[in-house]
Amino acid sequence: MTQQTATCHAILLAAPASGQGKTMTTAALARAYRKRGLRVQAFKCGPDFIDGMILEVATGKPVYNLDLGMCGEADARRLLYQAAQENDVTLLEGVMGLYDGKPSCADIAERFGIPVALVLNAKAMAQTCAAIAYGLYAYRPTLLRAGVIANQVGSEGHANMIKEALPADIPWLGAMKFDTQLSLPERHLGLHLAQEITDIDQRIEAAAQLLGEEIPLPPAVQFDAPEKHACAPLLQGKTIAVAKDAAFCFIYQANLDLLRSLGANITFFSPLHDVQLPQADACWLPGGYPELHLETLTHNTSMRESLQTAADSGMPILAECGGMLAAGASLNEKAVFGLLAGHGTIEAKRQGLGTQHATFPSTSGEAAATIGAHTFHYGRFETSLPVIAHSKGRYGAGEAVYRQQNITASFLHFYFPSNPALAAQFFLP
Repeated sequence: MTQQTATCHAILLAAPASGQGKTMTTAALARAYRKRGLRVQAFKCGPDFIDGMILEVATGKPVYNLDLGMCGEADARRLLYQAAQENDVTLLEGVMGLYDGKPSCADIAERFGIPVALVLNAKAMAQTCAAIAYGLYAYRPTLLRAGVIANQVGSEGHANMIKEALPADIPWLGAMKFDTQLSLPERHLGLHLAQEITDIDQRIEAAAQLLGEEIPLPPAVQFDAPEKHACAPLLQGKTIAVAKDAAFCFIYQANLDLLRSLGANITFFSPLHDVQLPQADACWLPGGYPELHLETLTHNTSMRESLQTAADSGMPILAECGGMLAAGASLNEKAVFGLLAGHGTIEAKRQGLGTQHATFPSTSGEAAATIGAHTFHYGRFETSLPVIAHSKGRYGAGEAVYRQQNITASFLHFYFPSNPALAAQFFLP
C-alpha cells in the first residue's frame, strides 16, 4: 500500500540563542508570504504559549506547538501532515538555541526533513555571522541548510559584508535593518501578550516590508500521513467552560481541538469581566497572568461566588499554574477565588521550568496513566492538599498534582493529546 503524503514549502527558523529575533522574523516572513496570496501555517517549537499569539496575528490562524518531548513524534507528524494538506507554506519558529534541549528543534528538523534557516542578530558584528552560521550547520551536517537571515543590521553595506562572507553552500535569504519600533516588550514569562501590544499588526507589517518582496520561498517538503486513531466520544454532550482573557490565556490550541474531538462543547468566559460562570458541566482555569490583575479579580465577588457554587456542587474543575494560584485562598496576600485550601505568591526567581511527564496512579483496576506537560512559573503554592500525582522532568524535581473534591490543580500545563483518555477524566465527575 502506497504511503500517503502531502507537500508544501516548509522551513524551521532557528538561532544560536534566545533573544535573536526569531519571533518577529517568523511573523514578518509569514506576513510577507501572505501578501503574495499564499496560505501560511505557523508552528512554535517547544511548549511556549506567548510567541504563538504573535504568530497568530501574522498568519490569521491558530498556532500549534511541536515538541517531541511533551507532545510526541506522532502528534507532530499529524499536525505537519494536516498543515501541508491545507497550506502553501509552513513556518516553524524554533525555541532557545538550535541545539538546546533534549530533544531540540534541530531534532524536529532532522526527523521530518525540514530545512533550517538561521536568524542571526548581527548587531555589533559582521563577517563573524558567517562563522557562526558555518559552525551551527557543521555541528550536525545532516541538517538541510535553508540559509541565513541577518537581523538588526545597520545598513545595506553591513548586510553585504555578511552575505559576501557566507560559504557558498549557505544561502543568503535576506536582512532586517535595526528598528527600535520592531522590538517586542518582555517580562518575567517572556514577551508581552499580542493583545497587549496595541500596534502589533503594524509592527509585523513593517517587519515584512523590511524583509522585502523578494524573500525566496522555502524548499518543498513532503510529509507522510500519520496513522489514524479515532477518539472515543468520552465527553459527548458535555459543555466545558474555559476561562479566557488577559489573566487566563495559556491555552494550547491542540487541547481545545482534542476536547471537541472527544465530543465536548467549549464555551469561553472571562473571570475578569463576567459576573458568573456560564452554564456548563465542567470548568478549566488555564494559566496566564492573574498576578497582574489582582485588583480586578479580588473585586469581582459575583464571579468568585459563582465559581464557589460550581465547586460546591461537585463540578469538575481543572486549575493549571496561574489558574491554580487564582483558585487558592490568596495570591500575593490578595483574596482570590478561594476554591482551594492554599496560598500563592509570585517570587523574584523562577520556581519551575521544563518539559514534564505526570503519572497518575491506577484506579478501578486500570493501569497507571502518563500525560505530557510543561512547567514555567515564578509562583509558589503553600498547601496541605493531598498530592495525587507527581511529574518528572529530565532535569530537577517535578511538580505536584493536587486534588480537592472534584478540583485537579497543578503548576503543570497539560498537553491533552498526549493522553486523550486521561485528559477527559479531568472534566468528568
